Amino acid sequence: MNEELKNLLDKQAIAEVIHRYCRGVDRCDVELLESVYHPDSYDDHGYWKGNGREFAAFVAGRLTEANSATTHSVTNTLIDILDHETAHAESQVMVTLIRRGDGPPIVDLMGARYLDVFTRRHGVWRIAERTVVLDWHKCEQWRSTSNPPMSLDGFKQGARSNDPLYSFLGSRESSR
Repeated sequence: MNEELKNLLDKQAIAEVIHRYCRGVDRCDVELLESVYHPDSYDDHGYWKGNGREFAAFVAGRLTEANSATTHSVTNTLIDILDHETAHAESQVMVTLIRRGDGPPIVDLMGARYLDVFTRRHGVWRIAERTVVLDWHKCEQWRSTSNPPMSLDGFKQGARSNDPLYSFLGSRESSR
């Protein structure tokens, strides 16, 4: 396989790890979150510094307790493959955290970056080190949306557990 194609495949595999992290954190899926980190990984999330796999259980519990919903959206990602066993990635992320509580929702909005060191072990790319850089933070109180521009009744609702994603993934796997 030529070098350019190998680099593209490595970058795609790394991008998928970053996206699985976002899915795992928004669904509070500890098993999925643990799978993106090497066992001896390190994560510096500002308020948490320690083993990445231990961070998985911590953040899932914290978000479940403090937030009714979250969205982590990766925007720009640059990945540098250093030697096909190590890579550096910078990913911009937009984060929306809806706080639990009564009354109009209080929402934290953040712009941040993940600075990641990835290593490939046994053919699998995972996060070896992550540092989260907070670029900005804003807190808003959202007004009630009692009169949306269209009916929202027909939409499936996202959830932390029993999210429509998991039945979708299960139906895809059973049809193979």
